[in-house]
Amino acid sequence: MLFSSMIFLWVFLPIVLIVNYSFNLIIKEDAVRIHAKNIFLLIASLIFYAWGGLYFLSIMIFSIIINFFGGYFISKTEKMALKKWILFITILLNLLVLGYFKYFNMIVVIIEQMMEGHDLRTFFINIFNMRGTGALGIKTIVLPIGISFFTFQAMSYVVDVYRGDAKRQKNILDFGLYVALFPQLIAGPIVRYADVAEQINYRKETSIKFSKGIKRFCYGIGKKVILANTFALAVDNIYALELEKIGLFIALLFTISYALQIYYDFSGYSDMAIGLGLMFGFKFKENFDYPYTSFSITEFWRRWHISLSTWFKEYVYIPLGGNRHGIVRTCINLMIVFLLTGIWHGANFTFILWGVIYGIIQIIEKLFLLKFLNWNKIKIINFLYTFVIAVLLFVVFRCDTVSDAFTIFGQYFTLDSSYNVLTFVSMKYIIVLVIGILFMGIVQRPCANLYAKLKNFTIVNVIDALLQFSILAYSILSIADGTYNPFIYFQF
Repeated sequence: MLFSSMIFLWVFLPIVLIVNYSFNLIIKEDAVRIHAKNIFLLIASLIFYAWGGLYFLSIMIFSIIINFFGGYFISKTEKMALKKWILFITILLNLLVLGYFKYFNMIVVIIEQMMEGHDLRTFFINIFNMRGTGALGIKTIVLPIGISFFTFQAMSYVVDVYRGDAKRQKNILDFGLYVALFPQLIAGPIVRYADVAEQINYRKETSIKFSKGIKRFCYGIGKKVILANTFALAVDNIYALELEKIGLFIALLFTISYALQIYYDFSGYSDMAIGLGLMFGFKFKENFDYPYTSFSITEFWRRWHISLSTWFKEYVYIPLGGNRHGIVRTCINLMIVFLLTGIWHGANFTFILWGVIYGIIQIIEKLFLLKFLNWNKIKIINFLYTFVIAVLLFVVFRCDTVSDAFTIFGQYFTLDSSYNVLTFVSMKYIIVLVIGILFMGIVQRPCANLYAKLKNFTIVNVIDALLQFSILAYSILSIADGTYNPFIYFQF
């Protein structure tokens, strides 16, 4: 079920909100009321997830069970060696489930190509292009929605209990709510248990939280439906062409459109998740902080998909030694983290290449380039360096194969095209493009202090409320009209 769908907006969300708030009128005792809300929200969240198929629901329930009991046995065990074994087995079970659904198809392709007995060059070309032969007759495995998000989230709980950073959750239903809570279930942000443990048992909805939640949701759905979906239509139409014939201008249009699509798609969904959380009394951490206004790739990754970056930092980079064991070990740790980041996104060499290149750039910045970037006073150079790298690497991220990505890169050097760029550029697209570029942080970051002062004026709040309503209304009309409505991060 999509947040930007009619069934969610007109049926699921209103019912869940009404029932959730009705507990405030029916049950007076705080502990009993929160417990009842937790059970109700867990049931609602499981229904929300089961909308994609009951088969997927069984996988989530399995994840809840193995991680709950993993934390239980770790907390009950005195011997450190046994704690480590329980932690290892629990993480291994999580990774086996995740690996099966995300990487089984890639393994099948590799085995089928090995059976063909191609020469080495042909073998690697076919592997990089994910060309299976069907020789094994194995059906393609369908990826459960959001499995990477809720698996990482559940694993963080077990690790935090092992470290002593969080107390064991004694109620499996409350733990199930932590894993399955529908606002952040399918696309994050990845929430650490320690950050919401208290909120699960001691939270309170307020009118301020609710109004803030509505605001975040309205702006989030606007990002998704009005901006991201417009860019998505252009991107998918261009990608359906013969890529070797698109030429410079369409290749550039594809590049910038996808960079804006993925940002507004994912940050919009994160805004909606944070907003929904506030409506139900939960406060989630921010997941995006205007990454396209960064002045280095290092800064970019502090601002892009913050919850994932933080997860890898806390549970991979620091345990590997971080930057505590010399520059060589630090560089190796950085490469491991970004290789795993690429692998996390899916079983395709495009993601692996994307992660490896980011790892190399991070190492270069760590060795010397970051010092120059910090020293450089002409910040537009830093901005262009960071922005160009990010948008070019998102071409690799978007393409189905590595060869498609390099075909598009090759089109940057030719003016010949078999297609007219104006076919993909309507007046609506131009307006959305201008808005998308201006509001990717170029306007917000410099004006943050000014807005903080202006929002104390009633007229500003009235205009803000009218804008929220207009965005929500237009988004709903667009959804009702059958606007193109894909979502990138469902595949992860």
